Amino acid sequence: MAQIKKINTPLTEEIIESLHAGDRVAITGVIYTGRDAAHKRLVQTIAEGKPLPVEINGQTIYYVGPCPAKPNQAIGSCGPTTSGRMDTYSPILLDQGQKGMIGKGPRNQSVIDAMKRNKAVYFAAIGGAGAVIARTVRKAQVVAYEDLGPEAIHRLEVVDFPCIVVIDCAGNDLYKIGPEKFRQA
Repeated sequence: MAQIKKINTPLTEEIIESLHAGDRVAITGVIYTGRDAAHKRLVQTIAEGKPLPVEINGQTIYYVGPCPAKPNQAIGSCGPTTSGRMDTYSPILLDQGQKGMIGKGPRNQSVIDAMKRNKAVYFAAIGGAGAVIARTVRKAQVVAYEDLGPEAIHRLEVVDFPCIVVIDCAGNDLYKIGPEKFRQA
């Protein structure tokens, strides 16, 4: 079984360059949440030349709309949503300095090109494991777009958040590499 790489946020160029498609990682630090409604607003804000409500330089955005927290929990179940819904917006945010994305499912070529251009990484969280993932969240706070409810941007403090590098900064894509290795076996 592959070793788990422990990494911290914000992501540095050194961390990003050390990650390869297929690596299992455990993230500790701050990550932000955001789904398509929040991404649309962020991109509109950029287009209007206004400052973003959160600093995204070096940051990682987790594509999730978390469930409300139960007593004595920082957050409710928080499993990943389909990343392709952010593909229209992701290249713009990557060009603004975002370095990591967490979700599930493949990304389009414009996102991969922006990742290569900006040295960024895409992680997959395990769909259906939202309750397990929630246990890694120590603190959750809405920091922007509260009117979006669960789709608001949350600031999460996480310890050993589990995921897999799906697309590395060189553009190696596990969703393509994995099936190809299987066909060759």
